[in-house]
Amino acid sequence: MFQATADIATRVFNHNWKIDPIVRSLIDTDFYKLLMCQFVQARYPDTKVRFGLINRSQNIRLGELIDEGELREQLDHIRTLRLTRGESTWLRGNVFYGVRRMFRPEFIDWLEGLRLPPYRFGSRDGQIELEFEGSWPEVMMWEIPALAVVTELRSRAILKAMGRFELQILYARAMTRVWKKIKRLNRLEKLRLADFGTRRRHSYLWQDWCVVALIEGLGDKFIGTSNCLIALRREVEAIGTSAHELPMVYCALSEDDQSLAQAPYRLMEDWQQDYAGNLRIILSDTYGTAQLLERSPDWMAKWTGIRIDSGDAAAMARKAIDWWRASGEDVSEKLVIFSDGLDVPAIERLHAEFSPQVRLSFGWGTLLTNDFRKLTPDDGLAPFSLVCKVLSANGKPTVKLTDNPQKATGNQLEIERYRRIFGRPATVA
Repeated sequence: MFQATADIATRVFNHNWKIDPIVRSLIDTDFYKLLMCQFVQARYPDTKVRFGLINRSQNIRLGELIDEGELREQLDHIRTLRLTRGESTWLRGNVFYGVRRMFRPEFIDWLEGLRLPPYRFGSRDGQIELEFEGSWPEVMMWEIPALAVVTELRSRAILKAMGRFELQILYARAMTRVWKKIKRLNRLEKLRLADFGTRRRHSYLWQDWCVVALIEGLGDKFIGTSNCLIALRREVEAIGTSAHELPMVYCALSEDDQSLAQAPYRLMEDWQQDYAGNLRIILSDTYGTAQLLERSPDWMAKWTGIRIDSGDAAAMARKAIDWWRASGEDVSEKLVIFSDGLDVPAIERLHAEFSPQVRLSFGWGTLLTNDFRKLTPDDGLAPFSLVCKVLSANGKPTVKLTDNPQKATGNQLEIERYRRIFGRPATVA
């Protein structure tokens, strides 16, 4: 049944977080988190990890914009959330990726009892310091809510200074911008596009509005949303596979250099024991796409597709296509998912080049659910780069290199060790 969208401007003007908490459900998270959590909970329930917030946009001084009391209230509220009966029923009985009972009963039982672990908060040099530590399956569930809270509190801090009429105009302009993008994208034949915008959204209400706009504006070309709560409420597909934390932890837990070099492949061997079909998507860029493909075992080319998430998107897709062809695979049956920094021109360009060659899909993120660029006088609502990454596993530091060397994370000694073992990624975005 269709549900109307909220009057966002009025809700923002009358904001009371007890009515509009930023995170309102344990499944107000990305679908890949639940898939990974089930995978991790079965294999590494006792592995200890530490996650931390990283603001890549240091010019945005979050510690000065966001009120500490409000932040603590929102985080404490998240720790009170429990899976509801309706949410549990949806996870237990719904069909995901053509599979009924994707989630094992024992995992849902565990999820029903989950309470997110405590957090550590501080500030330094005008920036927020926020960390989470504990068992891997519990701590990993903090990532998306933490990003959503901090990003939306930054938005609320800017919006507090605006009057009711200003807010009406702001959201009218933002809605017009999104709708124009959608109508332009609808011209693309055989487009397949999903909402991937949870982690850096302007707000939950805005992400929900964007999904409803996509449903109406794209029809069958809109294939679903990464946000589980919105997927449930709007009766659309929940979309997602896996993320970089899995290879990062697998690598950190490796005992020596040889084991480290093989860790990404061990992960994929484990993953294919649990998931099949369109869930067998290679996330190739954690330590460099070229290196991963060149050293891959034969069975890896049989996977359904690849997700391109950093570096030069077209160059990485061409490299994957060449690799499949060299492996004797039918490229026209392979799926390429683009998900890094997308907006309409990039989607049009990539669609034009690759739709004749492969099955194609786009995961549209920040510039769908948080494109308020230049809609305020000081551009205070422009999106910024905030991540929440796994920092260590069982006390050992994690590393991420990516196809964009400028985004390498980890301590410098470990970064150099990983570069020696995996090689340096060849492209810079």
